Amino acid sequence: MTRTAPTILVVAGVLLGSWAASAPVEAVEQPPFEATVSRIDRETRAVMRGSSWHTGCPVGFADLRLVRLTYWGFDRQAHHGRLVVHRRWSDEIVTVLRRIYRERFPIRRIRLVDRYHGDDQASMRADNTSAFNCRYVAGTTTWSQHAYGRAIDVNPVENPYVDGSYVSPRNGRPYADRSRERRGMIFERDEVWRAFHRIGWEWGGTWTSAQDYQHFSANGR
Repeated sequence: MTRTAPTILVVAGVLLGSWAASAPVEAVEQPPFEATVSRIDRETRAVMRGSSWHTGCPVGFADLRLVRLTYWGFDRQAHHGRLVVHRRWSDEIVTVLRRIYRERFPIRRIRLVDRYHGDDQASMRADNTSAFNCRYVAGTTTWSQHAYGRAIDVNPVENPYVDGSYVSPRNGRPYADRSRERRGMIFERDEVWRAFHRIGWEWGGTWTSAQDYQHFSANGR
């Protein structure tokens, strides 16, 4: 008896340790999702003016809304971010991001693109998920859907723009090959695609001329 009891305890300890080591990391408790939608306040207008918004933009501040929300990070922790979207889509975007959060889809960061002085390339390199930015479609004089507040780019590094051998941002090149699925990547009919599909937004990952895996919008590009 004195020899078998310690043996049982050791075996039990090993089994428990093995279970703990193999237990899914996602079992960590997730705080509730929170989101608020508000008009663009004076302070945020001052930050946006001359950066993501300027005179001549196709929408004014009255048509835009500031969304403060919770998102799930790559560190498996809850964080708080901010997006600016068109008022027509503000509630729908909250619904989308609530669904994504509940699925624990990881997002690197959600910051106003003004944090990068309205520079889309800098925002993408930082793997920043952003929405409104009064800019043209790259290489054209046509307003991007971002300029109307009806587009969002999600995890640009893990979901780069790919046109043949051209990849943007450049640090997204390891993710241009979509045959290997990794955290933060978006695929057709996954939880992120379904969430946007429910509100009628299109995904750039299915474009034929080039693929913009980060991009969702209400009306194409």
